Amino acid sequence: MRPVLLIDFGSTYTKLTAVDLDGEALLGTAAAYTTVQTDISDGLREGLARLEERTGKLDYLQTYACSSAAGGLRMIASGLVPELTSEAAKLASLGAGAKIVGLYSFELTEDDLEDIQAARPDIFLLVGGTDGGNQECILHNARMLASLPPAFPIVVAGNRVAARACQRILAGHEVHVCPNVMPKFGVLQIEPTQSKIREIFLNRIVQAKGLSQVTDLLSGILMPTPSAVLQAMELLAKGCEGELGIGDLVAVDVGGATTDVYSMADGMPEQMNTVYKGLPEPFSKRTVEGDIGMRYSIRGIVEAAGLPRVSQLSGLSQDRVEALVDMLRANTDRLPNGDRELENLDYALASLAVETAVARHAGTMEETYTLMGQTFVQSGKNLTNVRQIVVTGGSLIHAERVAEIARHALYSTAQPASLRPKEADIWVDRTYILAAMGLLAAHEPQTALRIMKKELEKHGYQK
Repeated sequence: MRPVLLIDFGSTYTKLTAVDLDGEALLGTAAAYTTVQTDISDGLREGLARLEERTGKLDYLQTYACSSAAGGLRMIASGLVPELTSEAAKLASLGAGAKIVGLYSFELTEDDLEDIQAARPDIFLLVGGTDGGNQECILHNARMLASLPPAFPIVVAGNRVAARACQRILAGHEVHVCPNVMPKFGVLQIEPTQSKIREIFLNRIVQAKGLSQVTDLLSGILMPTPSAVLQAMELLAKGCEGELGIGDLVAVDVGGATTDVYSMADGMPEQMNTVYKGLPEPFSKRTVEGDIGMRYSIRGIVEAAGLPRVSQLSGLSQDRVEALVDMLRANTDRLPNGDRELENLDYALASLAVETAVARHAGTMEETYTLMGQTFVQSGKNLTNVRQIVVTGGSLIHAERVAEIARHALYSTAQPASLRPKEADIWVDRTYILAAMGLLAAHEPQTALRIMKKELEKHGYQK
């Protein structure tokens, strides 16, 4: 046996997963409250004790960890045009596993600077202009940022002609220069910036989050938790040498405060009479719906879906839905625990969280007419032919009707313009191992993929 320990320091829970590399098997999982307010190692030790009760005492070969504790990786980005360089900055940040706490377009103002200071980001991503294009905006924004105290690293990934000038303007700040995220109009180049963001997370942010207290127990904290999940999903979709993946997929992680959606698909138009509008989408894409969550952001679900829809799905009156939503918002740790009303409400809320988040993540198709006849305009990713949906998150993996909830990610005639998957198998992360498998994938991709195939609970497509 060759055991490896994988740790996810979450905002609420620290989750531990033990695997055997020889047997390519899951040995056990455990969780304990994350104690970031006091000493994060307290929660880790409690989790280790619980894991040992299940697995017995193990001598781990390696211990790897990811983290979203203490707010995760908080980023602010600024670009030139909202639909272009600002969108490219957003894609780079989310793909690196960050939580965006501010996104600006055009020139920063004094009011913007006040908001940036109040938000206290971990990293600021400064972009703008294609290579050889507009320089004024990114140089202006560099001068504005230079007036702030050097409280956070700044990654410059805009017009290459202005990049070194920005670095000189920002002397005294920690500055990292990367290739332009959009070197040409409509061309994305976000991978180098994502790598730099993860490097800063390792070298600097780990210390700021209090995780340096446990580094003596670890072989390495590799990445933010969302980045680990993204890596797991890419491996599950594409496969690796010696092991096939399951194909293009959409993954949904419904949390208490946010809902993350991941898609592994090309997503480009499939018909000749379709015109693509906007930036090309990356194969591996992550979006975060900060207003959609099962407890802290419960109101966001109701507002997005509408009270009548929540009432219809839950079978509860609108007045009763309102009362229970207010109660859950005030008691975010409240679970149904056999209460049939709360079970039905959670079913409705989780279903609508999935539906709303995937609809926002997927692209849209609009019909128009030109001199050449009927034409379609696609914006965003076309996911209609994706055949696999993966779901995770406490509200889903413990639900009785999880497959029914997950199927709300599929296309609906109620939203005919949405390019969501039309039919798909459902894979459920019952053992909460996706982040752990993303960590393992960096070293043992075959083993990580085979464990996911064994552990994810599959529900076949139903018409």
